[in-house]
Amino acid sequence: MCGFTGYYGFGNYDRKQILDAMGECIAHRGPDSDGTFLDDHVALGFRRLSIIDLEGGSQPIHSEDGRHVIVFNGEIYNYQDIRKELIEKHGCTFATHSDTEVILQAYKTYGENAVKMLRGMFAFVIYDKETHTMFGARDQFGIKPFYYAKMNDTLLFGSEIKSFLPHPAFHKAVNKDALKMYLIFQYNPLEETMFKDVYKLEPGTCFTYDGSDFKVKRYFTFAFEETSRSLEETVECIHQSVKDSVAYHKIADVEVGSFLSGGVDSSYIASVLRPDKTYSVGFEVQGFDETTHARDLCETLHLKNKKKTLTSKDFFDALPKVQYYSDEPHANLSAVPLFYLSEMAVEDLKVVQSGEGADELFGGYDAYKENKNDELYKKIVPAALRKKLGHWAKGRAEKRGMGFLQRNATSLEDSYIGQAFIMDNEDADEVMADGYKTALCYQDVTRPYFERVKEQDDLHKKMYLDMHLWLPHDILLKADKMTMAHSLELRVPFLDKEVWNLAKSLESEYCIKGEESKRAFRMAAMKNIPSDWGKRKKMGFPVPLRVWLREEAYYAKVKTMFEKPYAAEFFNQKLILQWLEDHKNNLGNYQRKIYTVYSFLLWYEQYFVLH
Repeated sequence: MCGFTGYYGFGNYDRKQILDAMGECIAHRGPDSDGTFLDDHVALGFRRLSIIDLEGGSQPIHSEDGRHVIVFNGEIYNYQDIRKELIEKHGCTFATHSDTEVILQAYKTYGENAVKMLRGMFAFVIYDKETHTMFGARDQFGIKPFYYAKMNDTLLFGSEIKSFLPHPAFHKAVNKDALKMYLIFQYNPLEETMFKDVYKLEPGTCFTYDGSDFKVKRYFTFAFEETSRSLEETVECIHQSVKDSVAYHKIADVEVGSFLSGGVDSSYIASVLRPDKTYSVGFEVQGFDETTHARDLCETLHLKNKKKTLTSKDFFDALPKVQYYSDEPHANLSAVPLFYLSEMAVEDLKVVQSGEGADELFGGYDAYKENKNDELYKKIVPAALRKKLGHWAKGRAEKRGMGFLQRNATSLEDSYIGQAFIMDNEDADEVMADGYKTALCYQDVTRPYFERVKEQDDLHKKMYLDMHLWLPHDILLKADKMTMAHSLELRVPFLDKEVWNLAKSLESEYCIKGEESKRAFRMAAMKNIPSDWGKRKKMGFPVPLRVWLREEAYYAKVKTMFEKPYAAEFFNQKLILQWLEDHKNNLGNYQRKIYTVYSFLLWYEQYFVLH
C-alpha cells in the first residue's frame, strides 16, 4: 500500500525538484521509503508503506531487461499464484518477492490482458523506456484512486490530486458541473473532478498514453447473472466465499487488525479474521454510540477492542483535515469518525480489514426494501397526478406523509440517485450563485447506468447504480483517503472479484424479502456471530450534527464561514444563512444541506485560499 505521482512532459524547470515536491504532498501515503525514476519523457515518484516483502519491495521496480518500470499502489492477493504460473509456464525469474514485480512480469508476458488476472485492489503505471509509452489500470471496484490531468502539454497522474499542486503546468479552477452534482449527491459522481480538467480513471478501466493520446479502455463490466440455488446452498456459498476472501486479504508480512462497529458487516469480518486487535469509535451523545455492541461482540469472540469516544469539538476540529485529505469536497458525515478510527488503529499496526461493500453486493440498504404501499400507490394514482402531489409536498417536508408523496412522484429512473440525496436539481439551482449555475441535472448522470440495466428489476437497478456511483465516489473514496491520511492500509474483503462472482448470481429474494435486507448474507454471517448482531439494523457511523448545529458555538462557527466573501462567490449567501438560522430555531431540519455547503467551503479554503 503506497502512493505514486508523476508526469509525462517537458518544461523549463528542474524535473527532479518538481517530482520530489509532488511526492512530498503524498508522504502520508507512504512514510517508510520513497523512490523516483526520470528520463527525458517521464517522471515517476513513489512513497511506500511496507506491507509485503519489507526488504525487497521498494519502488519503482524495473524489469529484468531494464526496459519497463512500474509504480503501483494496492495489494494483489493472488500474486503468489500468478508468480508460480509465470515461473512454471514461462520461465520468468524474479528479483523480489513483491506483488509489484508480479504485475510487471505478467504485463510483459500477457500484455494488457494481465490486468484481468489480478485479484485485489490496485492502481498502477508501467512505462516502456524504449517506446516512451505508458500503460496503467485501476481495480474493478475503484478501491484505489487514480487521477490524471492533461494541462499545458503535460500529463499529470497520481494517487491524489494534491500531488499535482507543485507542478508548474497545473492550473486550479472549480468545476461548475461537479459543484452542482456534489450539492445533490454529497459527493462528486462525475468522471471529471471538482478541479476543472482533472479526471478520475474509472474503476475497471485501463489506459495507454503515447505522449499525445490518452486512450481509456474498459476491461471489466458488472453484470447480474442469476443462478437458481436453494436458500441453504446460497447461504453456505456466501459463507465459504467470505472465509476464502478474508484469508486472501490477510496475506501480509505485518499484523492485520480490523475495524468493528456494532453492525453485521464488520462483525462478520472480525469473526472470520479473528484478529488480535479491533477498533471502534462512537459519540458521547446518547443514541449515537455503537461501541458497546462492538465491546460485547469482542467479549463473546474473545478479541481485544480499543475504542474512542468523540466529542463535538473532535468532530469540528477534524473537518478541515478531512476535506484536505479527501482531495474533493465530501459531505459524508462518517468520514470524520473514520478519520479518528484510523488515527487510533495506526498506533498499533499498519493494516486493517473492514466491511465496506456488503450492502451494495448483497442488498443491505433500506432503500432496496420492498414497499407494498409504494407499489400500490403507483398502480392506482396516474403519473401526472403523482408528480403534482410530489411538487406540492416538497415545501411541506416536515409534515407526515410528505416524504412518501415526494418519493413516488416520478419513476425510479427519474428519482433514485443512491444512498444520499441532499437536494434536488431545483434546490441546487436556487442555492448556487449565478456564476456557477449549470444546465446539468442529476438524471444526466444516472440515466446511462439505468439504461444498461433497463431489463432488470428495481432492486438490481438500484444496486447497479450504487455500485457505479455511491460505492467508488463516496464509500471507497473516504475509506482510502481517511485511512491513508494516517498511513494505514484498509482492506475490504467483501469487494473481491470472487465474492462478486457469487453475489452477481443471487436471486432477488435472497437479497431482499419484505423488510429483511441482506437476507442470505445475514444468515451466512450468523454461522459465525450471534443472531442479535446478524439481525441488527444498519446504522453506519451515526453523527449527532443536528444537535450540535443548534449549539451557539458551532452555529457561530458555521455562520462565520457562510459570511466569508468566497461563500458569496459560489452560493446564495442569504439562503444558506437562512437555512442555518431556521435550523437553530428548530424551524426545519437543514443539517445535511448546511453540512454539504460548509464542507465545500472548507475544501475551497484548503485548496484555493491556504494552498
